[in-house]
Amino acid sequence: MDDKEFLKALKPEIMMARPGSRIRLKDFDPAYTGTFSKEEAKEMLEEGIQELARYQDVLYAQNTYALLLIFQAMDAAGKDSTIKHVMSGINPQGCQVFSFKQPSAEELDHDYLWRSFKALPERGRIGIFNRSYYEEVLIVRVHPEILEQQQLPDSARGKHLWQQRFEEINNFEKYLVNNGILVMKFFLNVSKEEQRKRFLERIRRPEKNWKFSIADARERRFWDDYMAAYEDCFTNTSTDWAPWHIIPADNKWFTRLAVASFIFHKLKSLNLAYPKLEDNHLDQLEAARAMLENE
Repeated sequence: MDDKEFLKALKPEIMMARPGSRIRLKDFDPAYTGTFSKEEAKEMLEEGIQELARYQDVLYAQNTYALLLIFQAMDAAGKDSTIKHVMSGINPQGCQVFSFKQPSAEELDHDYLWRSFKALPERGRIGIFNRSYYEEVLIVRVHPEILEQQQLPDSARGKHLWQQRFEEINNFEKYLVNNGILVMKFFLNVSKEEQRKRFLERIRRPEKNWKFSIADARERRFWDDYMAAYEDCFTNTSTDWAPWHIIPADNKWFTRLAVASFIFHKLKSLNLAYPKLEDNHLDQLEAARAMLENE
């Protein structure tokens, strides 16, 4: 399948949170799989992984851009497995993954973006945030008691807080993009029913028990609150320079293909190339070749 046919079958436009639009998750089908069969998707993913590895090698050699991949989702949406499969062909030297958990005491003594600044990828590398600073407008919004731990001044509290943080995040991402750190944001959109099935599987299978806690089940009570927080987040932070991709996540095989496709086309759009050597460097290579051949 050529590139145009693939994109037509994938329909990437229906997975984009269009900047400037009011985003409603009911308009995005978690079970969407395009026109692909599971077998086709797996085969194409294997090809895509090889292409990603090739582009990542050039990205690393050129050392001009960095790529920051942000993954957000409800529990059991498949973030870990998506990262594992999509990035399976990438050279570990050129990739780094950070999973942001509950902030430490040191992190709470800084602003909420501080720990993200420290984890940004270097030029030539791909950085992955498994959850991110977006938790500050998601879980913190659903559970506002978390704000009490952040030691904020009175001026940073109140109803204006969320809009203020949206603006700060947009400015932060604009700064990154302006400096060659490209930002790609993925929300793995799993349905509530599919999450329930995956939780039950984690309970039934001993090797998956470690992935589940009773807190996960209790958090489902806040599902509607999370959906409202996500919708407001997408509406306010899907920008021309860093749009949100809302990826159907009820079928993991399609999720992985869609994410790999978006990353591939972003890297392809950069027109990456290996560095060109200066004439004196080429002369040195020739001299080194002659020395080695004459040993």
